[in-house]
Amino acid sequence: MSDTPLWVALVPSSQERNFQALMQAHHYLGALPKIGDTIWYVATAKDQWLALLSFSAPSLKCSAHDKWIGWSYRHQYDRLHLVANNSRFLILPEHHHKNLASQVLSHCRRRIQQDWLERFGYPPLLLETFVDPARFHGTIYRASNWILAGSTKGYRRTREGYERTQSSKWVFILPL
Repeated sequence: MSDTPLWVALVPSSQERNFQALMQAHHYLGALPKIGDTIWYVATAKDQWLALLSFSAPSLKCSAHDKWIGWSYRHQYDRLHLVANNSRFLILPEHHHKNLASQVLSHCRRRIQQDWLERFGYPPLLLETFVDPARFHGTIYRASNWILAGSTKGYRRTREGYERTQSSKWVFILPL
């Protein structure tokens, strides 16, 4: 794997069904539809899919990132579009290779601002992601220089508003 060049590219529209099917089959949270500003990436080597990523609009309320950034309540909604949420990251089961995850994140970091600008008209200035500490340690984000900004309060957004979840998540951020 270390000799093979790694590529990260936007998922072509002709492959979106395949992306969603793989995400549904292998990610513990399942697939996530494109709602609002969303970009899907696929990491490949030798034309073989290795990893899938989704970046989407950020959480509407997240005191951990608001506090880290220094946003007041009156400024956060005007600036929220400058944050992109790494809402899904999946290394496909047969491709758990050493350092692959951090390499994929690095490739995404280098290209997401331009891709986001071309697609939505502005670049994100900050990436965020949520890690469930009951399942993961955040190792790939730590290894990729993301900053642990704090924890959520244990709620998730639903169509009806917000509901309490079983646990809070760690909030990792990466200034661009």
